[in-house]
Amino acid sequence: MTSQPKTVPLVAPGHTRPVTHLAFSPILDDRTYLLVSSCKDGNPMLREWTGDWIGTFLGHKGAVWSTKLSPDGSRAASGSADFTAKIWDTYSGEALHSFPHDHIVRTIAISQTSSHLLTGGQEKKVRIFDLARPDAEADLLGDPGTTSHNKTVKSVVWVGDHTGVSAGEDGFIKWWDLRTRKLITSLALPNPITSMELSVQTKRLVVTSGETVAFIPALPSTAPTHSLNMPYSPSSASVHPISQDRFVTGNLGDEWVRVHGMDGEEREVFKGHHGPVHCVEFSPDGEMYASGSEDGTIRLWQTTPGKSYGLWQGHTNGG
Repeated sequence: MTSQPKTVPLVAPGHTRPVTHLAFSPILDDRTYLLVSSCKDGNPMLREWTGDWIGTFLGHKGAVWSTKLSPDGSRAASGSADFTAKIWDTYSGEALHSFPHDHIVRTIAISQTSSHLLTGGQEKKVRIFDLARPDAEADLLGDPGTTSHNKTVKSVVWVGDHTGVSAGEDGFIKWWDLRTRKLITSLALPNPITSMELSVQTKRLVVTSGETVAFIPALPSTAPTHSLNMPYSPSSASVHPISQDRFVTGNLGDEWVRVHGMDGEEREVFKGHHGPVHCVEFSPDGEMYASGSEDGTIRLWQTTPGKSYGLWQGHTNGG
């Protein structure tokens, strides 16, 4: 009788406080990808697709809530409790520019061409910066003299060339025309939004709100939203980018990472962290997913346990 391969997560240490956000790059020209992590220690970290540490971006003076990578992996952007967003060179680790804000920056997104930056946070405003004119004043999305949301902006993503999407604790998801800076449409959810990520391959937004995980067309559409009620309040969710047959969640109510089918059925529950799980994210090839926790660690999990892949070669065993 052959035993099933055991799920052996790899631990990526280095942070000293809770990990708040994780983001993978797309698959790069050399067929690898990068992983960047945000942490309350104020020091975002860059890692290879294997989980190996590349470097730490040093310069923030407060917790870092969100870090994203440009499509080609050459730039990183970070948003911090020190009231700034920063753009970094991922090869040198140098901070290329710092953009001041009036309050904590909770979320950032880089355009497909790496020419512009979206930010949002406790100002309740979504701003767009032109990276070719870093010293120019940012444009505000929405009507002059107003806020973009009624409460903290928890997530912004860049969709295609000209659309930005923001999600707030006010329960609203808003689509913006980034050429006119005007609102296109909005969607109201009954509870505050805790996370929103763009699944590029599936062209959907993966949103957590209350006890709900929702899969929403990334562009304004008549296509239906696929929404699932969970028996817990997920902190973050990520859908498998290739098979699109499962999604993974974190939960601030316990230390487990859960895998669900797209019907909501719980397939697997994994214990490895020693604190609540703040964030989860599938790699762009779907071979693994990463989780970040209150315990200050990142754990990498194989989608198919036992497969020879990355640093699991020689790590994974049966039984």
